[in-house]
Amino acid sequence: MISVPDPTDGAAVGRMAARHSATIIFGTSTFFRLYVRNKRLHPLMFQSARLVVSGAEKLRSDVREAFKMKFGKEMYEGYGATETAPVAAVNTPSFLEVETLKELTFSRAGSVGLPLPGTVIKIVEPQTLQELPTGEDGLIIIGGPQVMRGYLNDPQKTAEVIVEIDGVRYYKTGDKGHIDEQGFVYVTDRYSRFSKTGGEMVSLGSVEEHIAAVLGDELPFCAVSVPDEKKGEAIALLIQMGEGEEKSTADIAARLRAGGVPPLMQPAHILPVEKLPVLASGKADFKGAQTVALEILGKAGG
Repeated sequence: MISVPDPTDGAAVGRMAARHSATIIFGTSTFFRLYVRNKRLHPLMFQSARLVVSGAEKLRSDVREAFKMKFGKEMYEGYGATETAPVAAVNTPSFLEVETLKELTFSRAGSVGLPLPGTVIKIVEPQTLQELPTGEDGLIIIGGPQVMRGYLNDPQKTAEVIVEIDGVRYYKTGDKGHIDEQGFVYVTDRYSRFSKTGGEMVSLGSVEEHIAAVLGDELPFCAVSVPDEKKGEAIALLIQMGEGEEKSTADIAARLRAGGVPPLMQPAHILPVEKLPVLASGKADFKGAQTVALEILGKAGG
């Protein structure tokens, strides 16, 4: 195993991968986006890799495509949580069954793959925990040997997320998703990532997907919900802009309107920041982003 202290340092990751002939590379969509854009990370630095796996956050399709174009490597998305040690499902390469010459498919774009051996993933109604039909969105719960025993010295919090069904302990992820007929798992949103705007529940994940279709890979961004006197809540868009950025928030707002982002998903506030908050794992820090947005709006008088 090769560890790099700073996973955002694409050049260092590339050098270590090349020197030690790394065969499997793990990262997040955010990190892989940085590797694509890093001119000091030569495409051949990843030539020894036979498997590239993205996790911790949703893998953006534009990052997947750009990575393949630069490095010539397919990226496979996985899924899990700290409480599941952490992997629960993952896409893996397809292979040919020699005897039948039939292709066995273990990867599907847009999904987070198939559950690991010994792992059970169910989609349930969030309140009743009744299992939902195939293809229907609901709460994702995970059962298996990798599910944690509990939070240290916090039995109350443990009881909130661990549930036993038919003798199996499951972790309630808080994620929303579904499972298709072939068993592939899809994560569509977080139950906590919604903005109740004018009485309508707006998915912040969907907002980000619409905005990504317009802005592409130009500027990192994050959508959060903030209080609004008229509508109850409103959408604020934090956009990472470096020094000397020529694009103004007005320009971005105009592009979003012209790009077909639905009116209900148009951000009420576009807030430029030097750097988006991220967790140590590389995931977007949504709570931190919301705090930053509230601080900016507070300083600006709301």
